[in-house]
Amino acid sequence: MSSYAVEQGEVLWRPSQEAKEQANLRQYMQWLRGQRGLNFKDYASLWEWSVSEIEAFWESLWQYFAIKHSQPYHTVLSQRQMPGGRWFEGARLNYAEQVFKAMTPERPALLFQSENTPLMEVSWQELYDSVASVAVWLKEVGVGPGDRVVAYLPNIPETVAAFLACASLGAVWSSCSPDFAGRSVIDRFSQIEPKLLIATDAYVYGGKVFETSAAVSELQANLPSLEQVVLVPCHDADLGPIQVEDAVAWADLLGNPQPLAFEQVSFNHPMWVVYSSGTTGKPKGLVHSQGGIMLEFFKFHSFHLDLHPGDVFFWFSTTGWVMWNIVQGSLMTGAVPVLFDGNPAAPDMNTLWQMAEEAGVNYFGTSAAFITACLQQGLTPGKSFDLSSLKALGSTGSPLPPEGFKWVYEEVAPDIVLGSTSGGTDVCTGFLGACPLLPVRAGELQCRCLGVKAEAWDETGQPLTNEVGELVISKPMPSMPLYLWNDPDGERYQESYFNLYPDAWCHGDWIKVMPQGGCVVLGRSDSTLNRGGVRMGSSDFYRVLDTMDEVADSLILGYSDQEGKYRMPLFVVPAEGVEMDATLKKKINATLRSALSPRHVPDDIFAIKQVPLTLNGKKMEVPIIRILSGVPPEKAVNLDSMSNPESVEYFLQFCQAPPW
Repeated sequence: MSSYAVEQGEVLWRPSQEAKEQANLRQYMQWLRGQRGLNFKDYASLWEWSVSEIEAFWESLWQYFAIKHSQPYHTVLSQRQMPGGRWFEGARLNYAEQVFKAMTPERPALLFQSENTPLMEVSWQELYDSVASVAVWLKEVGVGPGDRVVAYLPNIPETVAAFLACASLGAVWSSCSPDFAGRSVIDRFSQIEPKLLIATDAYVYGGKVFETSAAVSELQANLPSLEQVVLVPCHDADLGPIQVEDAVAWADLLGNPQPLAFEQVSFNHPMWVVYSSGTTGKPKGLVHSQGGIMLEFFKFHSFHLDLHPGDVFFWFSTTGWVMWNIVQGSLMTGAVPVLFDGNPAAPDMNTLWQMAEEAGVNYFGTSAAFITACLQQGLTPGKSFDLSSLKALGSTGSPLPPEGFKWVYEEVAPDIVLGSTSGGTDVCTGFLGACPLLPVRAGELQCRCLGVKAEAWDETGQPLTNEVGELVISKPMPSMPLYLWNDPDGERYQESYFNLYPDAWCHGDWIKVMPQGGCVVLGRSDSTLNRGGVRMGSSDFYRVLDTMDEVADSLILGYSDQEGKYRMPLFVVPAEGVEMDATLKKKINATLRSALSPRHVPDDIFAIKQVPLTLNGKKMEVPIIRILSGVPPEKAVNLDSMSNPESVEYFLQFCQAPPW
């Protein structure tokens, strides 16, 4: 892996002049020049305008993308206030209607593949007919504007159809992946008192069929507001007759397509509820608006991902991660989203690359963890598969180390945009991300996204350049949550994002804004390591440790123990066949000292079997810090929010008998 060593900030790719001219962003800049008399010499000047003249910027998107509406707005933004600013008041529209503006017989609406279902197409007409039929049925059973419909479904075409049917009626959607434990689903869905549940009867993962009738029955028993349950059959398993009491078969909803009647709702009408990870308590229900998401998706997909009509767009996700929402949102741009259901590593780590070849994927999105795993396993996708259609690769979920950037350009494709993105479920988009007009530098996110006044602030609220600070958003965005569910006075919303800086959104990440405009994310600020007054981001450690063949995974923590002494242990999952002995510990310490600094050498190193992860695969630093700091386990971590709750047991024992 040393062959991928690279200095952070080293330029790995530059766009050609031809690529710049073809970029959607360049077309928008030319439109601004012609329609508004605004001339921007580069991305930096365009970004500065977009975050200083925010009303003019967002209004320009409304016009540029020709947002379909039945009534116009009378005010772009009621007041520059967070939270509480109201966008495009007076406007009435419908998200699903905007999606079907892109309908065409010239290309499919969706592509789909699962572990046992070969790549298949879903035409726009098929999608329209499904959505129309489901919408008719939903209306017949009493689902209307504001009613909540929840989905316990995998990433399949039926899920997209069900969501669009709900959106067409003005109903409020919420989804969880069927691999979520029953309690974690109940914790989410029970908050919003759904009228209808749409669930799968089974799902397949890693070649195994997991039947879900017991889980669905448990949801029925714990969601007293439910009036109907619909069962969708698993694509990869035929379980026969319905096993859930009083459930309606998905097939019974179909076959009655009528012209879609799109309910006209306000710009700020709620469209879906998504959830925070809920690692230390009940997940927050984040409510986003139809119009806010519509505008944000047009901007993000068109300008930052640079998706064009007909582009085949893939980003691995389940329905329990916000990337699912973002992927289906690409339909509005005329892109062709690819849905994949199953284990991306079954039968091996080449599965998604094989699919990319077969589907002719133009944009391949994944996680930093997946890229790192491919690197560690010595994969060479660019040599093993025909990836000539690939124009861009996206990475999110955690910071991608510079070596991951280098691997992509050496082993995937040398002439693509590698767009590392950082944002959140909270706003359903990226704060920091890709730009087709800018170079790609190892370990850096190319830019701050348009309309996102993202800065690094010190503790006094002063912006920093080339220094580490809190990631702060100091101007409102349309896709910020309307409110948190069951938070009538806004107290939880305020505490979640505006406690540190009352007038600015504090996201909880450490970032560094580089002089040339790119950004580096250094990890969560609430899990920051602080040794001798020097703050260190956990991503720096992982960047180094991920390059070591002997290390499969790792977790670095900094905390004050129950006696008040600051500790900084490192927990390592050794690679298969490797033992954590004194020689390996010495090598790890020497590597960290050499690559980072003597301050980065941990107090001690401990071997573990697995790193605690959220349901979406993120390392759970903060809950484990809370456990080690003496917080009672039941208050420190919500086991139902984890993909591997058994991993916590080690840390509970560690806390009871610390080896210091």
